[in-house]
Amino acid sequence: MKILILCNKSPYPPKEGGPIAMNAIIEGLIEAGHQVKVLAINTNKYFIKENDIPESYRQKTGIETVYIDLSIKPLDALLNLFSKDSYHVQRFISKEFEKKLISILQNDTFDIVQLETLYISPFIETIRENSKAKIVLRAHNIEHLIWERVAEISSNPLKKLYLKHLAKKLKNYELEIISKYDGIATITSKDASFFKNTGCEVPIISIPFGIDLEKIKENPGIKAEFPSLFHIGAMNWMPNIEGIKWFLDKVWPLIQPEFPNLKFYIAGRSMPSWLYQKQLPNVEIVGEVPDAFDFMYSKAIEIVPLFSGSGIRIKIIEGMAVAKAIISTTIGAEGINVTHEKNILLADDPIAFANAVKRCVNDEQFVLSLGTNARELIRNEHSNKQIIEKLTKFYHSLVLPQ
Repeated sequence: MKILILCNKSPYPPKEGGPIAMNAIIEGLIEAGHQVKVLAINTNKYFIKENDIPESYRQKTGIETVYIDLSIKPLDALLNLFSKDSYHVQRFISKEFEKKLISILQNDTFDIVQLETLYISPFIETIRENSKAKIVLRAHNIEHLIWERVAEISSNPLKKLYLKHLAKKLKNYELEIISKYDGIATITSKDASFFKNTGCEVPIISIPFGIDLEKIKENPGIKAEFPSLFHIGAMNWMPNIEGIKWFLDKVWPLIQPEFPNLKFYIAGRSMPSWLYQKQLPNVEIVGEVPDAFDFMYSKAIEIVPLFSGSGIRIKIIEGMAVAKAIISTTIGAEGINVTHEKNILLADDPIAFANAVKRCVNDEQFVLSLGTNARELIRNEHSNKQIIEKLTKFYHSLVLPQ
């Protein structure tokens, strides 16, 4: 099949959740024998020079990018208050991207056009006008739920009110636009059920994030520092920011006095200045790392303190793939078929989270057991090859309906 994939950011380099998930699908489809073409938005938050993309990747994906400035503009945000349109979506509308999309559609034919995230939805009409391809939404999250949860945990009354307003408009858009697709591929079964329960009659399938364990070793010979805690994730994503603030303010003070030598490493892109300014004892701000897996191999216990967001946490899947013990909130582990105390520890309040950390720090064998069971879960339920086979069958059902 010939598949055009439209991405809300470049899938290369795959260094944070969205690009990692998009790249897994792209690479999987190509390995399965499909022809894939990629058109991506090049954003100020995740900017990539096309010349920095390896020639081999450019050849197999035909990747092209169009720059869109997605930065928040105060005047536009203010004016949007008086509009029914979603400001989250409005920022992605671009004449330049539309022009490039039309050119691609008029010069080639595709069986499927897959839109990565809700935010590419403004271009559905353009695709309909220039192609007979079936249009599929790859829903990474239920987008409005993220912002409802962020609003809920905001302590600033004005910010809470504003975020609720944005979430409401995004919800209206999201629930209306999904009926314009020919198919929806969610990243979790919970998200698929959500769409179905809204009365959506579009064919829906759950296609989780997949990983190739043959390419990821459980232990490549890098000795893990035990005990040690780590978090890895982009720090320009609101749920990560809120989660790390919560952990440092509410949980770390319960742990540090009892374990004064325990270190907590925070890695990822776009570290905010306030994080450096905190200067907490034994909290090391690592920033962006050259290789996420090498970083994870070198540490012992991953923490995922998330209270907003839907979809699936890619870094949990990757952490499990390298047999790491993981402590997460319930929301953080949504979409993954985890079992508390078997392949993960779940905790939703500061005392429970601190106790989970203490349990791991005091019992290295338990940490190793959690990691071994976690990797087995990934082997059984997140094989990228099996996931691509499932997605391909779904594509065929849309293109060649029975």
